[in-house]
Amino acid sequence: MNGRTLAGVALAAASLSLLVTACGDDDSGDVVTMVVYDSYPDDSADKPNPLQIALDEFTADTGIDVQLLKSQDAGTMLSKAVLTAGNPEGDVMWGVDNTLLSRAVGSRVFDPYKSPAVAALDAQFTSLVPDGEATAVDYGDVCVNYDIAALGAAGLQPPTSFEQLAEPEYASRLVVENAATSSPGLAFLLATIAKFGVDGWEQYWTTLADNGVLVVDGWNEAYYGSFTRAGGDRPLVVSYGSSPPFEVLYATEPMTDAPTGVVADTCFRQVEFAGVLRGTDNPDGARKLIDFLVSERYQREVALNLFVFPVNPAVTLDPAFVQFATIPADPLTLDPAVIDAHREAWIDRWTEIVS
Repeated sequence: MNGRTLAGVALAAASLSLLVTACGDDDSGDVVTMVVYDSYPDDSADKPNPLQIALDEFTADTGIDVQLLKSQDAGTMLSKAVLTAGNPEGDVMWGVDNTLLSRAVGSRVFDPYKSPAVAALDAQFTSLVPDGEATAVDYGDVCVNYDIAALGAAGLQPPTSFEQLAEPEYASRLVVENAATSSPGLAFLLATIAKFGVDGWEQYWTTLADNGVLVVDGWNEAYYGSFTRAGGDRPLVVSYGSSPPFEVLYATEPMTDAPTGVVADTCFRQVEFAGVLRGTDNPDGARKLIDFLVSERYQREVALNLFVFPVNPAVTLDPAFVQFATIPADPLTLDPAVIDAHREAWIDRWTEIVS
């Protein structure tokens, strides 16, 4: 969903340059370059990441080598793709979400392609791209998370609503991502607009700013820099409804319960897409990769490595993931067309308020 696997530990790069994270011959027709956001997981020192193992199997089956090209957060990644539309740096791009989808479509970043695999997907994913403008690959919810122990040590109960986050007892305890540079940051801004409406969100953010909200560039900096679970001083962070199972499954010592919780009232539904980049030199290979990204083989690795939900209904999820993840019954949403019409004005006004 994104902003954004919880397994990534590196801070977002400060420059706009892209980092090649896998090797390949760019002039060869059997190479497909997939542009990904910075927190798409890398191989660890002792073993390859399961997502890469799946891509290696794709290579073995098709003869197409997949080269990863890392960008920064999804917002920065898309901005660069817009500037290079028609002459892209890669062949496929992974990670544009519904908050940015209309911009990608309107800027003709992608070549429309309807993968046969999408026939099995739920209408909530396909209805956003009825003409195959891109392909849904995962979904999740951007929500405020809290550190249970840190709040307890401060004598505080976990907040349960947007309104509580702006109350004095939670002053200087919340860290959020920059809505201008971060997909979860933008999603949280849109959540407040969906909650308070176009006439109320500005006052809400003014109150948050007066209450000491901290704004950082991206998710990695927020979760691994400012959040108390990583040694920071903020027990409230904008993250994902699927963050708690990460804390359990990747804990140094075994856990029977999650050390973090989710403010379900704040959750905004995020759907991520991949697409064939317009102007690719290898459209056939790019389409085959899109097919594979929605296949059960690749999708089964999504939950425990990107900590989002796979869109392929054939995937069986790890019980611990289901047990500890928060799946709101009625997450906040906004129409992508409405987002596209107002995104820049909303971001500009938000920047004025929090600066």
